[in-house]
Amino acid sequence: MSHSMTAASRLMLLTLALGLGACSVQRPASPPPQPLPPIQTVPAPVPPATKPVPSKPATPAAPRTSASFAPPPSGPSHWDQALGVYVLDSQPGVYYRQRTYYRWNNGWSWATSPNGPWEATDSSGVPPGLGRQHP
Repeated sequence: MSHSMTAASRLMLLTLALGLGACSVQRPASPPPQPLPPIQTVPAPVPPATKPVPSKPATPAAPRTSASFAPPPSGPSHWDQALGVYVLDSQPGVYYRQRTYYRWNNGWSWATSPNGPWEATDSSGVPPGLGRQHP
């Protein structure tokens, strides 16, 4: 065999080897990803209808203060809606509204201080709710 044929054979063999080697190392292209199907939402089960249980209406707590009248500056008290006055917590039978204290002691009297001096008055000189309590 001639030298040129051997060189050509080697070149051909080398080319064939490189071509086959490249095919074995290269990964085949993967197919494009398929789009995901849309998400199907399932509504939550609806509980069967039940009859509402009748309940007692809530009794609102009595307010501690009035929306119209300021509380007495003399100490703890609470607003009595029915009487329309503040009731002094520390002095039973003493009431307050609009800078005036009222007291029932076998008759009505009023003062500008919870400790007096007390001035006698009749039921027309006290707030209407108090006047109805002891006419």
